[in-house]
Amino acid sequence: MITPAFKYESATTRAMALLPGGDEGACDCQPSFVDVGGTGIEDRIELRIDADDCAGDGDLADEPACRSTVVDALTDRDADAVRVRSAGYERWYTDDAVGLLHAAGRFAGLVHHHDAELAAAALTDPLAAAREATGRSDPVGRLAAETGLAAGAEGVNELDAALRSHDGPTIARAKIDRRPPTAARLLGTTTLPTGGTVRQYALDDGSGPPALYHLTPASASFDSRAYELLDEAATWLAESGETGDVAPARAVRRVVDDEADAPVTALSATLRKHTRGNGVLADLFADERVSDAYVTAPAAETPVRVVVDGEAMPTNVRLTPEGVAALASRVRRASGRAFSRATPQVDATLSVGPPGDREQVRVAGVTRPLSPGPAFAVRRHDSEPWTLPRLVAAGSLSPRAAALLSLAVERGSTGLVAGARGAGKTTTLGALLWALPQRTRTVLIEDTPELPAAALRAAGRDVQSLRVARGDDDSVETSPASALRTALRLGEGALIVGEVRGEEATTLYEAMRVGAASGTVLGTVHGDGADAVRTRMTEDLGVSESAFAATGFVLTVADTERGRRAVGIEEVESVSGGTDLHPLFELGASGDLEPTGRLDRGESSLLAALTSPEEAYGEALETLADRAEHLRSLARDGVTQPAAIRAESTAGGTAPAGESW
Repeated sequence: MITPAFKYESATTRAMALLPGGDEGACDCQPSFVDVGGTGIEDRIELRIDADDCAGDGDLADEPACRSTVVDALTDRDADAVRVRSAGYERWYTDDAVGLLHAAGRFAGLVHHHDAELAAAALTDPLAAAREATGRSDPVGRLAAETGLAAGAEGVNELDAALRSHDGPTIARAKIDRRPPTAARLLGTTTLPTGGTVRQYALDDGSGPPALYHLTPASASFDSRAYELLDEAATWLAESGETGDVAPARAVRRVVDDEADAPVTALSATLRKHTRGNGVLADLFADERVSDAYVTAPAAETPVRVVVDGEAMPTNVRLTPEGVAALASRVRRASGRAFSRATPQVDATLSVGPPGDREQVRVAGVTRPLSPGPAFAVRRHDSEPWTLPRLVAAGSLSPRAAALLSLAVERGSTGLVAGARGAGKTTTLGALLWALPQRTRTVLIEDTPELPAAALRAAGRDVQSLRVARGDDDSVETSPASALRTALRLGEGALIVGEVRGEEATTLYEAMRVGAASGTVLGTVHGDGADAVRTRMTEDLGVSESAFAATGFVLTVADTERGRRAVGIEEVESVSGGTDLHPLFELGASGDLEPTGRLDRGESSLLAALTSPEEAYGEALETLADRAEHLRSLARDGVTQPAAIRAESTAGGTAPAGESW
């Protein structure tokens, strides 16, 4: 809902008359208050300023007349933000800037009867008015304190610093603070493929986070005419109804006409990013160092945060309410599921980047009543598949542990990857899939696509994905248990369950117990070891202990001080009255994964089960040793990607039956 701004007794007119030059530099901004609804952000009011016809462009830091119009509008009504739009460009004032403008408006309205000149000064220069009023013993000094003007001006010497804004093209649903931070040390500069620039600053004053990620998108270099053209192109695109990746370029060419100096390519890329892409996410994830981005509720009041080379830091970027709503809508569409108060959690995979160079990011979202509003965690899918040699190279697995897992997966074992959230379970499970024989048909069951199905198919493997829904999800997708029963009828091969956490557990273990799942069966589960997993399966998920005995191994991973890594491999042995759990690898005193000796003593039920009819247990140990050495050499030589591994193994004549690890 939009309502015109109320003027306190024509305060702006009086203030302008008291300015040097009288009406010279008068402001033609048009203010109105807007209830920001339909964005998932509740109870938020913005003061919108239409400055298209104003000579000052509504620049509150530089134009006293425009400042007076805004402060005057805030004399009797509050707003959570002030948004100024002019010729395709937008300035967005929040936080301390809005607080100071509010205080100045309240002060001007109340102090006018005591000191008209000071009231006028508050409208045009709140800092000067605060300095004059603060400390006075008369009602003026009291009003400066009571309205918050004195507090808002405290510690600020320049209006330019007090009225910092987040800026950008009107069509952008995220705005940036273009100015570098004060009291900061530049650590480095990175040029992005999107044409933007990132400067990383160390903040040494101890007043906040230790570092800042400062993004300057390509559009920051546009001149005023380019912003006008961008806005006109966006309007034409919306009204034309044209779709597809080439539509933004067509829209730009339509409005540019014969303006030879117009940056057509940059305008087209910017328009595409904000209308067909995922906006600022394209810039953030164009930086290969960024692994995660967080949009924290209340999103319009909180800077986007990123993780750069493992270090979390705030950015100079904020999503507008419309940006929060747009991201929620894209996540909803990508997931095919509801995202509302009734279903306040959602997971999806989005594509970011320009056509032909897009990559996948995973988005997890929450909203009310779980959080104060929509919030999102965005994580980059690794562009290079994780394999067992890559895990060895990264120190996440020892060569011998990787060799055992490789042999188990290749020869049809059943196994679970256990760990806490964020420990690397899905990454590790994805690496195990490359150890399946090339010819093996694989069925993946997931509620959120995270396993490397596309990469496996691109490598010539037969992979069938089944998408499932859980709980009260109102999508048309099937439940995990139903999908599992379907998977068992889709042909023999490997069966992979993205996460075992519900009624599908009993179906899965019944299939394993009776041999209905004829090949390798793998999955992930929450738990910090085989004992915790057994308890979860048998006590929480209804799996009988005799059925749990069908588990060949439990690989536990954790996010440690040395990174995400395996911290144990245990085998499950069926015994009279239940199951016994035996560690095959565990963390040693050095913090590395070390064998317990059970394999070498000939006591491992897992290795015995993996031994083929044509070989003895000792021969299986020799196979394990040869494979461990080969994995060590692959990791040492940097041969960690599937195609390179297969080519090297084939050339060297050392490939196992599975042809790829």
